[in-house]
Amino acid sequence: MDNDQVNPQSHATPNVHNPSQVEVVMVPLPAQGHLNQFLNLSRLISAYDIPVHFAGAAVHNRQAKLRVHGWNPNSTPNIHFHNFTASPFPSPPPDPAAPHKFPSHLIPSFAAANRHLSEPLGDLVRKLSSKTRRVIVVHDSVMASAVRDVVSMPNTEIYTFHTFPPHESVFPPEFYDFVEEQYEFQNINSIKIVEKPYMDLMGKILEGKRNWAIGPFNPVSISEDKASNDDRHICLKWLDKQEPNSVIYVSFGTTTALTHEQVTELAFGLEQSEIKFIWALRDADKSDIFNGGDEIQVRKIELPKGGFLSHCRWNSCMESITMGVPIGAWPMHSDQPRNAVLVTELHGIGTVLRDWAHRDDVARADTVANGVRELMASEKGNRVRKRAEELGGAVRESVAEGGASWKELDSFIAHIKSLDRISTTCMPIYTNSKYKMPCRRSYKEGTLVKTIILV
Repeated sequence: MDNDQVNPQSHATPNVHNPSQVEVVMVPLPAQGHLNQFLNLSRLISAYDIPVHFAGAAVHNRQAKLRVHGWNPNSTPNIHFHNFTASPFPSPPPDPAAPHKFPSHLIPSFAAANRHLSEPLGDLVRKLSSKTRRVIVVHDSVMASAVRDVVSMPNTEIYTFHTFPPHESVFPPEFYDFVEEQYEFQNINSIKIVEKPYMDLMGKILEGKRNWAIGPFNPVSISEDKASNDDRHICLKWLDKQEPNSVIYVSFGTTTALTHEQVTELAFGLEQSEIKFIWALRDADKSDIFNGGDEIQVRKIELPKGGFLSHCRWNSCMESITMGVPIGAWPMHSDQPRNAVLVTELHGIGTVLRDWAHRDDVARADTVANGVRELMASEKGNRVRKRAEELGGAVRESVAEGGASWKELDSFIAHIKSLDRISTTCMPIYTNSKYKMPCRRSYKEGTLVKTIILV
């Protein structure tokens, strides 16, 4: 694992209270994008000498640790992994021919996690609650059932945020059924560093309630001596020798399954484009097993002058944005269509390679070739690259010491450690993922109950 990337947002000397009085429990959804951002957030919080407890099934905790980039969770003493046992559950294979590209085969694992983690999670929080002044529970928006017993525990805070896409084309019906079991409300997406006017408007709508914009979570710079790294993959060694702006990285994440026909057309299209590429072609994750040995560990930070053909999942977008890498948008499901609009239309840091309106059609080789050339070898592509570099610079400044996101994270940590704070309202937090609307919940007198939900 490459451990040489550095995130300037890891504060060395935060000005907050005694760290022994607060502990944080993380409860992510067992899907890679969610595991990744929860683990990266764990790192940021643990940098304040706050113990963080990462709760989940053993297989998913292992997956999170093996796939994280830029640091080693096993060498971070303040992060504690709690490997709970999950009972067997159905694990159908991914279906590339399904009408929705959403990974419906993972839904049984989501439901099982909510069922089987509730009791051990309650025991963990109860134990922590007995020895610390305040326990902060951070859980995914669709892991509400897993934390239902935590709500009534004394000196426990749960910060809750929800997200629920408005149109049916991005999710299959079975996922809506699952989500309805977890929470009630419908939300919107946003990020402060790239959508400040909209987030300011939402702040007014929320009538001045406290909020924090603490993203991005991913590493935003490299301190790597490539010449001395003999363990680099052969593809990365090849990449080191290429000219700037000459290589496009192709990846559709860990849960997307493409048909054989689409894989073939994509391969021919990449070849016809005559643009050099690295393609992380992989099978979609299965819900009940993780073997490790991930595909080539190429990240967008390895391509500061290249391009990224992406499904536009938010983690992927943030990695590209922070490093100023332009995006060729090919959304598949969930928040991806809206993220594609954000990067291509609102900010002009990407081009549309696959329009959402044609999601049910196979993208032919000539479409792929033309889209890749437009991003990597055209005047429009040059303009997009320039805008991406400018926005990336602004994001990196925001997470450096004294930057806007740096201050927001410092403020949030000070808030959860405050000795004289008692509140009974849910507060919104802006993260590197989305904006979430605050929940409604009944509070027992004398207890501090809030929730942060990251999606």
